[in-house]
Amino acid sequence: MDTPPFSELGLPAPLLAAVEALGYEKPSPIQALSIPPALEGKDILGLSATGSGKTAAFTLPALAKLDVKLAVPQVLILCPTRELAVQVCEEVHRLGAKLPGLHATPVYGGAPMDRQLRALRMGTQLVVGTPGRLLDHLRRGSFDPSNIRMAILDEADRMLDMGFKEEMDELLAALPADRQTLFFSATMNPGVARLIQKFGNEPQKVEIQQKAKTVSTIDQSYFEVRQRSKVEVLSRILDMNPPRLGIIFCNTKRSVDECTEDLINRGYAADRLHGDITQQMRERTLKRFRDGSVELLVATDVAARGLDIDEIDIVFNYDLPTDPEDYVHRIGRTGRAGRSGRAVSFVFGREIYRLQAIERYIRQVIKREKIPSVEQVEGRRADLIFEQLKERLESAKYDSHQEHIDRLLEQGHTPTDIAGALVTMLREASGREGEPIEEDRERERPARPAREPRPFQEREDRGPRPERAPRGPIDREPGMARLFLSLGKTHGVLPKEIVGMMYREAGLPDGCLGRITLFPKHSLVDVPAEMADQVIQRTRNARLRGRPFRIDYDRGPE
Repeated sequence: MDTPPFSELGLPAPLLAAVEALGYEKPSPIQALSIPPALEGKDILGLSATGSGKTAAFTLPALAKLDVKLAVPQVLILCPTRELAVQVCEEVHRLGAKLPGLHATPVYGGAPMDRQLRALRMGTQLVVGTPGRLLDHLRRGSFDPSNIRMAILDEADRMLDMGFKEEMDELLAALPADRQTLFFSATMNPGVARLIQKFGNEPQKVEIQQKAKTVSTIDQSYFEVRQRSKVEVLSRILDMNPPRLGIIFCNTKRSVDECTEDLINRGYAADRLHGDITQQMRERTLKRFRDGSVELLVATDVAARGLDIDEIDIVFNYDLPTDPEDYVHRIGRTGRAGRSGRAVSFVFGREIYRLQAIERYIRQVIKREKIPSVEQVEGRRADLIFEQLKERLESAKYDSHQEHIDRLLEQGHTPTDIAGALVTMLREASGREGEPIEEDRERERPARPAREPRPFQEREDRGPRPERAPRGPIDREPGMARLFLSLGKTHGVLPKEIVGMMYREAGLPDGCLGRITLFPKHSLVDVPAEMADQVIQRTRNARLRGRPFRIDYDRGPE
């Protein structure tokens, strides 16, 4: 779609100056279609995928309608996660850099309440936050919604999936009836339609069609890898083509911790991001990742949405996600802003069926690749050293060290020997000792001699069949407690509904829940041991799919 310049969208001069200073040349399709009607005061329904520029699509009209001389909340932006709330607030400050007197405040759980209370008390025109914490401020009286002119729901579908329906209803119902509402969502589902019907005023629909679920500039592939060999294969892929920035997604916090430790021990600049990390540490980690001091970010899906960094070269699905939509959001972290990117998934055994489900969902074939051998990695490392050496020689940016070289020549060493020794030392300094994996052993293993066929034996000759041992209990992660919930598959309960209910009712920090196992008539949920009593107390009167339920510590089969 050919879009007009920002100057033709009706934006005021200070915002145009900020856009120009940031280097934006032309608006994206969602921005070009959303900004003019939003400036006219119309409600908007924007259907667009992550990474399409929707943040600026709603931020610019919001800033255009602000009165910076009035120090009361005038715009409310709701986001599903604390990470997205922080990033949206940063974008507000970037786009509003030429508006003197602008104050925008991020409000989210996991951060000190007193700091947010102070910021709201001092006066702010724009509030960005998550539904749970905003509702806390509304009930405390620290957030006054009476002057809100515009409400924006960013990733409305995601907020509903996370179980924030009641909070969103209460927040939107507290806002002035004549406000303007902008709904932005990746999908149009029944929940979003209900929100629009209840709180929208005949919004104008703006939809950016996508032929494929994933970006064509992302090269997608997978490797068949056993669990014990994942770190070694990951290291080989990284060594073959060292990325500037990369994200490694795992399904559990334990997997994140183990992978991060292994990578650090192998000499990579890596850090972790999951639900047990404090908000202060999380923000510090993301800052180090953005400025490149950390090259590899190992994360759970808490970072899959809202991580707005354009320079990510590669994304690894260290653990394959169970939901195809999570796969799309994960790999959407690379290949942004017209750049090329790469997505690599590790698969083994029955996980191939999950990969096939992902292929059907994205309507693309994910190609299988062969694990690089140790020889290939060494050859590639030698090529990289050669290219760096050649580039340094051609640039002439090096010290001659003539005095040291002359001393070696006087001792009888030839220039070729000296250069060869230096390159060897350089390779040793930059290399690491690889570990053998199953595929390497297959190449080295001699062919197994054919076995003699065994004579047929009648069933009676082998004696009675031994009884099958009962299946053991499902392992529980250290530090987790297992809770029994009296609803299961036959009641139509889904894991995401349990997750949403737990976070909503019990006030748990994001990403802290462990394994959820559904049985026909009950479910088992792993929660942090120190929060188990809190979960039981706060969810006793809650409902799932309109049903009451019993929740208590799991006592195993009775």
